[in-house]
Amino acid sequence: MKRGWFTLLIVGVAGLMFAQSPGSPQQQPGNSPMGPNPRVGPPGIANDPTSRPELNAGTPQQTKADDSKFVKDAAVGGMTEVALGKLAQEKASSDAVKQFGQKMIDDHSKAGEELKKAATKANINVPDSIDSKHQARIDKLSKLSGADFDKAYIKDQLKDHREDVAAFDREAQNGSEPAVKEFASKTLPTLQEHLSMVKDLNKGKSTTSMNRSH
Repeated sequence: MKRGWFTLLIVGVAGLMFAQSPGSPQQQPGNSPMGPNPRVGPPGIANDPTSRPELNAGTPQQTKADDSKFVKDAAVGGMTEVALGKLAQEKASSDAVKQFGQKMIDDHSKAGEELKKAATKANINVPDSIDSKHQARIDKLSKLSGADFDKAYIKDQLKDHREDVAAFDREAQNGSEPAVKEFASKTLPTLQEHLSMVKDLNKGKSTTSMNRSH
């Protein structure tokens, strides 16, 4: 009996030591073979970066054009072009510059009327006077005449029409108001023609296209 009891004691102690050894498999919190790792999400949508808005905050999106601002800028810009065109008739020394000025009067007067119709459909107010910024351009050129006027006017028109083409293209692509967007798309080729003409004037060319337009 004593030997049997002693044997059982030895077996029990050995079993206890084995159970507490470092290499024995023990269930640790969060590592259950049947339970999910809390740091790893389930497969599928939860682990898809495109399904998490916070990961896509920096993704560029197409920006809508500001229709009201476009209408205001286009109206004031058009009135300025007409006023500068009239100055060119009076002060330019080059026939080509005078012809270009007349084309600005004709084309921008027509575009101004079309803009008013489009703005009315979109319920957007159209300014009826030139602001101080654009008036300053007119005043500056009004003090010049002859070759000095030609040079300054061409430089002014080159810069202005590059900006106009970019603005009208942006509205044609990203505008929200259908009528205003259509106006920009319809007018854009005319502005691109103006830009081509003034580039030729800047190079000292007398464009025949202006003669054919009348």
